[in-house]
Amino acid sequence: MLIVMDKNATGPQVDAVIHLIESMGYTPVPVPGSQRTAIGIVGNSGPLESAPFLALEGVKDAIHVSKPYKMVSRDFKAEDTVIEFGDVRVGAGHQTVMAGPCAVESMKQCLDTARVVRAAGARFFRGGAYKPRTSPYSFQGLGEKGLEILRTVREETGLLIVTEAIDHENIALVEQVADIVQIGARNMQNFSLLKRAGKSPKPILLKRGMSATIEELLMAAEYISSEGNRRIILCERGVRTFADHSRNTLDLSAIPAVRAVSHLPIIVDPSHAAGRRDQVIPLARAAVAVGADGLMIEVHCDPTRALSDGPQSLYPAQFEQLMREVGALAGLVARAPAR
Repeated sequence: MLIVMDKNATGPQVDAVIHLIESMGYTPVPVPGSQRTAIGIVGNSGPLESAPFLALEGVKDAIHVSKPYKMVSRDFKAEDTVIEFGDVRVGAGHQTVMAGPCAVESMKQCLDTARVVRAAGARFFRGGAYKPRTSPYSFQGLGEKGLEILRTVREETGLLIVTEAIDHENIALVEQVADIVQIGARNMQNFSLLKRAGKSPKPILLKRGMSATIEELLMAAEYISSEGNRRIILCERGVRTFADHSRNTLDLSAIPAVRAVSHLPIIVDPSHAAGRRDQVIPLARAAVAVGADGLMIEVHCDPTRALSDGPQSLYPAQFEQLMREVGALAGLVARAPAR
């Protein structure tokens, strides 16, 4: 349930609503907004009676939330969430590009690639220090050494860092380096890790699972939000289908579908969706056209020698081309208000 306060409601009136919610054994969640003050109620297993709240002074309405996900829904918060990193913003149509190699391989590889993506206009450097792989014999990442390389990348280039935490053992280490902690597709329904991410002081980038529905993605985000961390970025990275012309099928319809029901920003990873270099730029253009809040792109200075996902990594010149094209397209695409 969402308790909507009158626009002239006083502080004591808002406090009275919060006190009533707590006295019922539930958790009040204040929801900021430019048009209204509202208080969400979480922790209830069934519908609540609206009469006790409507009887309080300053309460305008009590709205039942029909979605199984609450705090990430537009019923709770109508306005788009914007996550700020100084002058960099993610959400509400601010086009953000996160770029870099799939895996951290060496200091030189990361610094060379970071300078390329920064010069082209990206503000985030993405690279995996820990790599969950399908085969136990594939490169699993450099671990803590990789995190130290990422720390140096930030210090020398000024780029913000996005990197993945894969379990409870390394998320604390990742938090010390990352500006955004990524939860990968394979861990989208690792609920204990999601709860731990909900206690993180860092924003979370949550990737859609390979066979997950939109509702399952949003319920995973709800796990994070319910633990107190509301700075969540969703990522569409392709789903598994019968098609064999690409690694996965990029579900561009997910972008407007998510925006219709959730206030969270959503970006697109065309690299993992395609698995092929020649499809990345066209899919990136399509993602911007359909209203994505940003892109996550794999770039490598020498993809033929990459230890992970070389066939889908762009060469520097291709990434520069991508940035020019999506930059021009972004200026033509007006983000319509979410409905």
